[in-house]
Amino acid sequence: MLTQLFERRLLVVLGKGGVGKSTLSAGLALSAARSGIRTLLMETDARAPIAAALGVGRSFEPIKIRGGLWTMVLDGGHALDEYLGLVLPARTLLKAVFANRLYQFFVQAAPGLRELMMLGKVYYEVERAGRARDAWELIVLDAPASGQAISLLRMPAATRATFGTSIVGQEADNIQRMLHDRAKCALIEVTTPDALAVSELLETQKALASDGLRPAAVFLNRAVALPFASADVATFSHRAKSIPSLHHVEQLADISKAELLRASYTPRARTAIARHTRSPILEIPEFAGEHGLALFSHLASFFAEGLNVDEARHGAVKGGRTAESGRNA
Repeated sequence: MLTQLFERRLLVVLGKGGVGKSTLSAGLALSAARSGIRTLLMETDARAPIAAALGVGRSFEPIKIRGGLWTMVLDGGHALDEYLGLVLPARTLLKAVFANRLYQFFVQAAPGLRELMMLGKVYYEVERAGRARDAWELIVLDAPASGQAISLLRMPAATRATFGTSIVGQEADNIQRMLHDRAKCALIEVTTPDALAVSELLETQKALASDGLRPAAVFLNRAVALPFASADVATFSHRAKSIPSLHHVEQLADISKAELLRASYTPRARTAIARHTRSPILEIPEFAGEHGLALFSHLASFFAEGLNVDEARHGAVKGGRTAESGRNA
């Protein structure tokens, strides 16, 4: 699964706020960069928490982190200013436009324009591939929370319907084709095992499906798998009663039972998601106590292990087919 994702040019990571969407975006981008893929990580949060965790300031232009990893903040207003800088002939005229109150009012009153410009910036960076030496081999977009993300992804179609075959309409059409090109773009939905997050994921999938979009993968984040079962807790409690030196046995048993209950949410979530989607599901463990760059690194290592498994499976299948061809011969 991961190998196929990393073969795309654009990964759009979606999810409810608080499910670890940004953290997984950073982990994916870091893993890709470590494997030799020239990667740009775009975040849509103006506070730039990913950049801060990576040890750099907020930047509206790609800034190098290390190796093959760059990051930037994707902002609609800045993207529009950048676009106007490309099409207006003189810097003096450009400054006059930016300073104009009517222009400022127009930008503030037309949030759809900002969203279109954000995706236009993504489209521009994706399409640089093959035309420039410093082209990105992979772009990871940490999209806004689910509701905003759906509006963002729907904007090209709405713009195309409004502006028709004009320059703006043609640009929107290009962006829409990019988002629907499954060989180039992959949507990744992130959820945690709790019921509310899973419910929002399924609602988001319905909304995407109505627009002809389907996630290439679902990441079940903070999945819990315990090395013990309820029978083990009962056995421990029973045996502990005969050992006077053991204290707080009941409290330990209660904690274990609470963890078992929390762990039970993971298979329930997996079953619910699998029942409503054809997309492959990747369970990602909880790295308790880790945060920031350390957490990004752990996730990158986890994804790297997944890539190795993909390669091993591909080699086994390829080897099996070769052997079979030899027997048939």
